[in-house]
Amino acid sequence: MTDISQNTPGPNTAGSDARHAGSLLQQSDRTRKRNAAERRFRGYGIAAITVGLLMLAVLVFTIVSRGTGAFQQTFITLDVELLESKLDKSGTRDLDAIKKVTTFGYAPLIKNAVQAKVAELGIDTDLKAKAMAGILSKNAAAQLRAYVVENPDQIGHTVTFRFLASSRVDGYLKGRVSRDSIVNDKSISPAQLDLVDALVATEVAAKTFNLDFITGADASDARPEAAGMGVSMMGSLFMMLVVLALALPIGVAASIYLEEFAPKNWITDVIEVNISNLAAVPSIVFGILGLAVFINYMHLPMSAPLVGGLVLTLMTLPTVIISTRASLKSVPPSIRDAALGVGASRMQAVFHHVLPLAAPGILTGTIIGLAQALGETAPLLLIGMVGFIASNAPETIADGLLAPNSAMPAQIYEWAKRADPAFYERAWGGIIILLIFLVTMNTVAVILRRRFERRW
Repeated sequence: MTDISQNTPGPNTAGSDARHAGSLLQQSDRTRKRNAAERRFRGYGIAAITVGLLMLAVLVFTIVSRGTGAFQQTFITLDVELLESKLDKSGTRDLDAIKKVTTFGYAPLIKNAVQAKVAELGIDTDLKAKAMAGILSKNAAAQLRAYVVENPDQIGHTVTFRFLASSRVDGYLKGRVSRDSIVNDKSISPAQLDLVDALVATEVAAKTFNLDFITGADASDARPEAAGMGVSMMGSLFMMLVVLALALPIGVAASIYLEEFAPKNWITDVIEVNISNLAAVPSIVFGILGLAVFINYMHLPMSAPLVGGLVLTLMTLPTVIISTRASLKSVPPSIRDAALGVGASRMQAVFHHVLPLAAPGILTGTIIGLAQALGETAPLLLIGMVGFIASNAPETIADGLLAPNSAMPAQIYEWAKRADPAFYERAWGGIIILLIFLVTMNTVAVILRRRFERRW
């Protein structure tokens, strides 16, 4: 009886084993569907990230491939004889008399230099002197005149110069211009390209790094090869100084009051809602406001970095306030309670304890707000920062704030809408410079946050 009772299964044993086997070793239909949905969702996420990274790679490749050409420029080296009979007929080296000689007076010297170089190298060409000089930039005469004005003692000597080649010649050496594309082009001819090939073979003409693109000023439509970003970078710098000087103290003060001292009633609720709404307002609306208030009503100078800085301050304030309030909220209430418990006033608790702990977040939000303002274009278009070409960098702080100027995004916009392909190439190069500034500012913000933040 004992053996039979031990070996004979009970009436519910088989069903119990089946249930246990099914729950432990086999997945139910519901579990399989849930796991399949999780795998699909994971796949969707990986696919979205892959597509995003692919688009980013395409964007970066496009910007770099089209913009790096702006950092190289074709230069032609010539020996120019600074004839005294052309530049200083009196022979007195009187600077005022020398300045009276316009760029038209320097054109014959450049023609003579090109002719002499072609003859020296033994290049066979049917081009006349004017056509030979046509391969040079129209900026060459101005460059020569500026050198003579600064160095009048060099009159009567032969000096070596590196002149910019014309935009067509530069485009030809970069592959942007071909012999087929210049059939109906009046600015360049096949014979001039033959001359360029001969000069390249003798290393008289060569592509080198163009520092003037980074440090120079914008140029007219006739001289795209001479255009640079330097002066517009100075304009952006002065605008950012205005934004930093106004947005940081005003934004932090408003945030401290709203978060630490303001009573919670319908008035503060309306203020908070409006701050959130202002952060979502299109930037061009701030440009219209700046045009109406700062220029039409207050009569501040148009195209001035001061006006641009004021407009961008209005646009940046909501971002600074929101980020500062978030940083103040992240400080634990125990910090405030401990300060108040040892006898500190409400003001001392905020400024001596809460604010130093929230400073990393405030600094990070401010830098991100400045980076956003640096890349804005629409507000600057409405206050006229694309209608003026500044030829020189500002010499004083007052000139930097009040003298007409442009800014990096506005300069890029101006180049992109011009007809000459050389300006289009410079627009891509300007985007590279602007992205370097933006990436640097955001990187600094991330480093500061990780360096100084505290986890509670």
